[in-house]
Amino acid sequence: MTSRARRSRQARRRRGVYRDCVTTDGSPPLPGRADDLARLEERRARAVAGEAQLLLLAGPAGMGGTTLARRLSATHTAADGRVGWATGTPWESGEAHAVLGQLLGREPAGTDPLTVAGELAEAVGDVPLLWVVDDAEHADPASLQALSTLVRHHRGLPLLVLLVARTTAATPPETAAVLDTVPDRVEPAPLTPAEVQALAADRGVALQLGTAERLARFTGGLPGPLVALLAEQPAAVWLDPDPDLPAPAALAAGVRAELAALDDDARALAEAAAVLGDTATVGEVARLARLEDPLPALDAATRVGLVVTQGLGGTTVLRPRDAMTAAAVRGSLGPQRLAQAHRDAAGLVADPAVRLAHLVAATPLPEEPLAVELEQLADEKAASGEWSVVAQLLIRAAAMTADPVRREQRLSRAVDALVGAGDTRGAAMLVPQLEALRETPMRNAVLGYLALVLGRPAEAETRLSRAWDLVNAEREPATAATICQRWELHSLARCRGRDLTAWADRALALAPEGSAAAVEAAAIRGLGAASVGESRDALAGYLDLAEEVGHTAQSQRVTMARGWVHMVVDEADLARAALASAVPTGFSGGSVRISLWARAWLARVQFDAGEWIDALATARAGLDLARTTGMRLFDPLLSWTIAQTTALRGDRVAAEAVLGEADAGPLDYEIMRVPSCLARAAVAEANADYGAVIRALEPLRQPWAGGSIDEPGFWPWPDVYANALVVEGRYDEADDFLRPHEELARERGHRSACARLGYARGRLLGGTGDLAGARRAFETSLELLADLQRPYDRARVSFVYGQTLRRAGKRAEADLVMQSARDLFAPLGAEAYVERCDHELRAGGVHAARGSRDDLGLTPQEELVSRLVAQGMTNREVAAELYLSVKTVQYHLTRVYAKLGIRSRAELAALRRTS
Repeated sequence: MTSRARRSRQARRRRGVYRDCVTTDGSPPLPGRADDLARLEERRARAVAGEAQLLLLAGPAGMGGTTLARRLSATHTAADGRVGWATGTPWESGEAHAVLGQLLGREPAGTDPLTVAGELAEAVGDVPLLWVVDDAEHADPASLQALSTLVRHHRGLPLLVLLVARTTAATPPETAAVLDTVPDRVEPAPLTPAEVQALAADRGVALQLGTAERLARFTGGLPGPLVALLAEQPAAVWLDPDPDLPAPAALAAGVRAELAALDDDARALAEAAAVLGDTATVGEVARLARLEDPLPALDAATRVGLVVTQGLGGTTVLRPRDAMTAAAVRGSLGPQRLAQAHRDAAGLVADPAVRLAHLVAATPLPEEPLAVELEQLADEKAASGEWSVVAQLLIRAAAMTADPVRREQRLSRAVDALVGAGDTRGAAMLVPQLEALRETPMRNAVLGYLALVLGRPAEAETRLSRAWDLVNAEREPATAATICQRWELHSLARCRGRDLTAWADRALALAPEGSAAAVEAAAIRGLGAASVGESRDALAGYLDLAEEVGHTAQSQRVTMARGWVHMVVDEADLARAALASAVPTGFSGGSVRISLWARAWLARVQFDAGEWIDALATARAGLDLARTTGMRLFDPLLSWTIAQTTALRGDRVAAEAVLGEADAGPLDYEIMRVPSCLARAAVAEANADYGAVIRALEPLRQPWAGGSIDEPGFWPWPDVYANALVVEGRYDEADDFLRPHEELARERGHRSACARLGYARGRLLGGTGDLAGARRAFETSLELLADLQRPYDRARVSFVYGQTLRRAGKRAEADLVMQSARDLFAPLGAEAYVERCDHELRAGGVHAARGSRDDLGLTPQEELVSRLVAQGMTNREVAAELYLSVKTVQYHLTRVYAKLGIRSRAELAALRRTS
């Protein structure tokens, strides 16, 4: 043993083997680690109960492993347990039993793992013991082998051995081999942006979510470097929407030491990789480093882990091991050398945006020619709708601009592009700068656009009205066209098709043919046309527009809109294909906003087609994205599918929770309020609460609802509302309500809308005694749906048809129709309706087994009424469930009381419990 190792071990022994109280270092708790701590605590509880445990807590440096171990230790100590702590070190990794010496306070007498395990078992005793080995990646293999043997051969000990190891290339192979044999491990996940925000808030730093997202990417979501950066950087850094993040000081020092240990060529290679970023090829890095033969340098740099190679698209990419390492390497160059490296890199790269980014990095002061070049490239990218690229180019152009007027123009356009790309967090961070500028039409248009996607119609309308009042369309046609296009989006969110097409026509008259504004105006115009009954014209226009835009980011907008219209006209396959292809945003800077529209309507197509698992997955992924980006406009639209599907699958509590979350904030836009009403109605209908259905949908009859809500194919609510009116006995109201909707659906030739309205009409006819008319209505509805991908609609028609036949006394026929409905509901997982179908089938009594109803003489209807009342349902609820009148339920209940010799609902419930 070396003298250094001996002194280190002796010092640790003098501090004591067991600690009476182990606490954290005083820092606030780490968000995002509750599940990991719970798993550790579960293992500790098993150990306290006398089941020896060996657990590996593994992950990269900075994962928060030591803090987790300290927290567990504090809990164990507070419960009167004992804690022993050892730390592995590189210089002791070759010394046998170095870690055990720290835990025991002495050298073990034995040498082989089994003998040493026996000594350790005696040291454990009867008091629950937690042994922590921190930095286990540097622990000596002999100690790890003995601890593993101890747990395997002495399973009844009250012991938890927790190994905390960081993944590093410096781990000795022998140690790594032992750690790999540990079967039980906890691997903490990277912190999410929201958890990064919480971690910063605990330390008194308020972060915008956009900054938190960038920090999470930069640090890999590791708490250690996050805490270090928050402590080391001044508060002003976190107010910058695009901060140049440095590496944490400790990591930077380690990187400088790694660089110093390399020869000149290897160091030059590592520096070139840090300057070029994550997508440079080996050849590009070698050229920047001025190396004719990069292989020796590559061997040296990869050996210490400063760079890594990766196959990408058929080429070999050479990149820094992570973003923080790249920042540390760049920081080691100094401003002058770094600027020169960026200028050299600009001469090597082919991508014009990347070339300009290097030039900006090499230019510390504003430079108008560079700003002009950035803006020109932004104009080219805007033509193809690559808004995320446009935004970055314009932000850099604004930074390179000294003239305040030009700077505000470029900044306004940058924020507009960020909103177009769906980066509302990034846009919101620039709003203070934007609001500080003088008032211009474009400034107001941009702020109105942002208010729109955040779901604030009053603010959006005020901003856009001011923009339109200020703009001179003759002098600034491009700006005027942009304002018109924003009004289009506002009208779309207000469900006002006529207004939408009017603003679209203005935009198209002002915008240059083929420009981004013209393409977007045309794409949205088709939705306005469809919402006023011109769907076929819209689809024809989309074919021409798709050919015009080609395979660019603009195609995402056209494809999404086309898919939306295909959905409206019952073309499920075409709608599904188009909407699914519009979901990804990776190609050519696609828009998150467009992706969210695509996800919302794709989920509805999947729901209608009976693909409920896919519908839930699509809607939930979209909802996560909407909340991450802050685009509240889409919350209710996505929550509608989740709430409806969840309720139909029988989980009422979860469905109500979804409704609560979706309605947590203001619902000011119609595109938010309408699906919120539909979601509430769907949950109420699944619960057979038809009064609540009417209350949920009544707002859609009010003037705020806009001009396109009644258009067949857009919002499936008229049939649901009419059906509820009939169930509640409001026949005249139902008839008056149905007539204009039926007329419009027939005029449009809309099959699924006619079918859905048809079952409501059938229920109304049946309720008023016209069974022949009801049959015709139901059969016509089923014929219309026969070759459409709408199993849920077919099931609904059959269900209401069966109820109507049963009420008319046609029990055998009703039984067949209701069984058909059940057979359609069951594969969907619609447990709420499967149960109701079973009730109906029992009520019909056609297949009732002898001996049921306890031979008390109850009819099938009386049996079912008594069962539901005994479960606690009111007469009104039973009536809604079985599609009977309240008087009929009361009649059956009176007969049940007489037959059973009881007088109250309480007696009925008690009798049911004992039978």
